[in-house]
Amino acid sequence: MTDAQWEVFSYEGVIGAAVLYFLAMLAYFFELASLRSVPAGEDVDSHRTAMARRLALVLTVFAVAVHLVALVARGLAADPNRVPWGNMYEFTVAGTFVVALIFVLATLRVDIEWLGPLVITFVVAALMAAFLGLDDTLLPLPDALNSPWLVIHVVSAVISTGAFTLGALLSVLYLVKQRSTATTGYLARVPEPKVLDRLSYRMHAFGFPVWTFAVLITGPIWAHQAWGAYWNWDPKEVWAFITWVVYAAYLHARATAGWRGRNAAVLALVGAATLWFNFIGINFFSSTSQHSYAEGAAEVRSVVGVAATVEPAQEVGVVVGSDHAGA
Repeated sequence: MTDAQWEVFSYEGVIGAAVLYFLAMLAYFFELASLRSVPAGEDVDSHRTAMARRLALVLTVFAVAVHLVALVARGLAADPNRVPWGNMYEFTVAGTFVVALIFVLATLRVDIEWLGPLVITFVVAALMAAFLGLDDTLLPLPDALNSPWLVIHVVSAVISTGAFTLGALLSVLYLVKQRSTATTGYLARVPEPKVLDRLSYRMHAFGFPVWTFAVLITGPIWAHQAWGAYWNWDPKEVWAFITWVVYAAYLHARATAGWRGRNAAVLALVGAATLWFNFIGINFFSSTSQHSYAEGAAEVRSVVGVAATVEPAQEVGVVVGSDHAGA
């Protein structure tokens, strides 16, 4: 297959995965609708409800598989072949894949299928935003980014971002469940707040060391290769460190001060806000980031170690929705 064919195949794969996720979301919503008047402690004998639950999970598994194929095809479409996170579009596609994959793997060990409607709705919304609103131009990486440390750095960043996102969803669900008095419907069947709090902690406890590895080890090593310095007080470096501090405070407070429940959930959501501001906000509000690379007539901008090329006539730092000359 040619590079152009791989690129088209990748687009079709993303669309196919999005359609499967959407069908899974509908199946989850059908299940929720059928349970809206059933008390929480009552067993459900409806064959259609059980079928909808199983169908939703099966569709999610197939969607994750198609999602993976789309990511691989995206990397094969580049010339030369590269890892599939060359801009915000690719990083979003990779990040949503990790979120869905962690959810599927977690269901094998923990009964968290009840989280499916939230997770799949988030993935569908993120994929729609990526496909409709983000610059998806396929370009080779500049020399500064063409390093094995990029692969290690971004893989760890994507994995930890996925874990933190799931932890944030659990924290939101905790805050809503804590105030809910519903005896029927979705919230009534969600586990007790203390269970949600414990699951959220586990997700953050898993994501934090991976984020530490990405931000404090592989990131500085890669920065030294690219810029000749381990730390440059770049906006993205600073915000990545702020995110690390917030999550470190979250875990430390739970371990030493016994923080549980609402305070821990709020602090976890503050961490998620800094994480996503670093991913999205810096690209809008900062034009001084060293995560910009000049190569000939183009400015190459990275997102958490991810690069996207824009023409010099465009405003530096704006990646989302940017149009390229001749496009």
